[in-house]
Amino acid sequence: MLAKKSLLFAALSLAVALFGESAVSEDQTANETRSSAKAGPLEARDVATDGGRAVVVTIDGQPFASLCYEGFAKPIVYPVIGPGGVSMVRHFPMKKDVEGEASDHPHQQSVWFTHGDVNGTSFWHLGKDAGTIVTTKAQVTDAKTHATDRGAIYSVGVALADEWRKPDGAVVCTDSQEVRFVLLPGGSRAVDYAVTLRATHGEVKFGDTKEGTAGIRTNPKLRIDRGASAVNSAGDTGKAIWGKRATWVDYSAKIDDRLVGVAVFDHPSNPRHPTWWHAREYGLVAANPFGIHDFEKKPAGAGDFVIESGKTATFRYRFLFHAGDAEAAHVAQQYAVWAKN
Repeated sequence: MLAKKSLLFAALSLAVALFGESAVSEDQTANETRSSAKAGPLEARDVATDGGRAVVVTIDGQPFASLCYEGFAKPIVYPVIGPGGVSMVRHFPMKKDVEGEASDHPHQQSVWFTHGDVNGTSFWHLGKDAGTIVTTKAQVTDAKTHATDRGAIYSVGVALADEWRKPDGAVVCTDSQEVRFVLLPGGSRAVDYAVTLRATHGEVKFGDTKEGTAGIRTNPKLRIDRGASAVNSAGDTGKAIWGKRATWVDYSAKIDDRLVGVAVFDHPSNPRHPTWWHAREYGLVAANPFGIHDFEKKPAGAGDFVIESGKTATFRYRFLFHAGDAEAAHVAQQYAVWAKN
């Protein structure tokens, strides 16, 4: 028991240290765990941090990711550690003055789901005129082990309920999210989002803007403008992937002498699949099914997406963190397998 407790404390302390906050005491970690689940080497615990609360996920006691659902303008997954212990995301603004990192676009925080125009309010940006996504309920829900010919797939799930609030506090809409943390055969890791948007407070419009939606700001080594490779499912490469429709996009580069990559998958069940991609040379990769007028130079409003009062819409995405480039990691084949579920 003591060894297990110490491993959890080590993982949590690293996550909090990355935020630039003081470490949490071991006794506090043990006493304030609200929910937890374990599948093989994968473990998730909902714990208190100085900044709020987070679900800390470890693999064999070593950090994988943390779902921070308090302390930020929206729930984010930070940090994210990929195969070989490589950090896969930019630390700014959670941790500042990291060597080699740019300090632009502070709203692009690690991994997230949000949008830049929801009934006229931007939830993409930060500041007094921006909306916030406030988690009203969080629960580590379950653990799963699935046997395959290549080995076991382990996953743990976290359920969130959120309110999308305008600057004055009025609720625009709500959502329910399932965020699953997955360990795949061969060592690849994934964060899966299933987000159900709910028009609980009247009709809600996700407006036509490029500023959205399911995104990641990568480790700066994964920037196209610093030599990273980028490719999508249609075969477009480099900067040419921006604004194009594709089922997946992959960025890869060497980090700490390891060739690694991140792929983002758009599920076939999603509205407007295959999605458009707000994928920039500076390390932003975002699936955006709404920004049609920016991506295709159509009239403003062409991409507006309305959910009628009382109705819902569900979107599913996978963020896959892998060794090698897209070809070596068999990203196309991994997408095909995931898309069947």
